[in-house]
Amino acid sequence: MELLRLTGIHFAYPQRPPIFQGLDFSLEQGERIGILGPNGAGKSTLFLLVMGLLKPQKGEVWALGAARKREKEFQEVRTSLGFCFQDPDDQLFSPTVLEDVAFGPLNQGRDKYQVRLLVADTLQKLGLGGFEDRVTYHLSGGEKRLVSLATVLAMDPQVLLLDEPTAGLDPDTEARLEQVLANSGKSWAIISHDHGFLRRNCTRLLRLQAGRLLPAS
Repeated sequence: MELLRLTGIHFAYPQRPPIFQGLDFSLEQGERIGILGPNGAGKSTLFLLVMGLLKPQKGEVWALGAARKREKEFQEVRTSLGFCFQDPDDQLFSPTVLEDVAFGPLNQGRDKYQVRLLVADTLQKLGLGGFEDRVTYHLSGGEKRLVSLATVLAMDPQVLLLDEPTAGLDPDTEARLEQVLANSGKSWAIISHDHGFLRRNCTRLLRLQAGRLLPAS
């Protein structure tokens, strides 16, 4: 089953050269794709287009079996795609860790008591047990990155889109992250400069360069 497909995507930021001129990308159920590429190649832009946070000037975005064009259609997609921004500060906006991680499940209509248990379980898996009442603003960079991942995992999405998830993590924490991903059963696409991490955790590697996605080894 095809979960995501971008076809013939053209995109440029205002008053800047084009990033994509006919980009194609797809993710099948069960696939775990790693995306490499130089800074400025458009890796983060690719995910923003998938999520409908940017609009292509030309081309089609398909997600979960349907074409997505209008904001309302992307709102539906965002409940099934778990997107972690490259910068956790773009994702975390609540005063405490509990409020940040609970926000998504509560908006899905889940019971408050069940959500609190879900938050505790998700944080425990990521090595953040007892962090519920911590002030998000005061967390370290690595802790913020893990909390941003917790906000995504707590919503139980079909697909994970992770932008540089290991940045700022020490080796032990990175190993814990790998274990959480392995146990999740999710399909995913991960952007990273860490070639070793991608080779260990992805079934297919792609390199984004000069506006094209090509097989990478």
